[in-house]
Amino acid sequence: MSKSRPNVFRFNQAKLRSEDYIHLRDAIHSDGDVQNIGRLTILPSSYIGSPRHMHEYAQDAMTYVRNYGTPDLFITFTCNQKWTEIERELEPGQKPQDRHDIIARVFQQKLKVMMDVLTKYRVFGDTRCYMYSVEWQNVDYLMLIS
Repeated sequence: MSKSRPNVFRFNQAKLRSEDYIHLRDAIHSDGDVQNIGRLTILPSSYIGSPRHMHEYAQDAMTYVRNYGTPDLFITFTCNQKWTEIERELEPGQKPQDRHDIIARVFQQKLKVMMDVLTKYRVFGDTRCYMYSVEWQNVDYLMLIS
């Protein structure tokens, strides 16, 4: 990710209407030492990985639960660095951890196939809706389907 993207948010706080974040403003006024911690920059929910972004995802998940009920399945799908599709693309002397791009691409392809099997071929019956989350944790991925 580019280092300049956070600067866009820092230098355009007025355009982001950061003064409208009432709870943040109240916290700043109630704590006298806020000025000593550095420059305050508010990241919008469009900034991937920011607390506001993650909160938005949690709210989306709760909307699914409210409209469709609690999830029926929780499936963990873990990437295997020894998949032949990964090992075939490595140069001599390379290790899978040297080529995260290959690992991510192969995982995405296998995830798509698995989602097609679960939803289009109705392995567990009809799917009213689904939601999944992909997390990078030392090449482990989690997936949630409801």
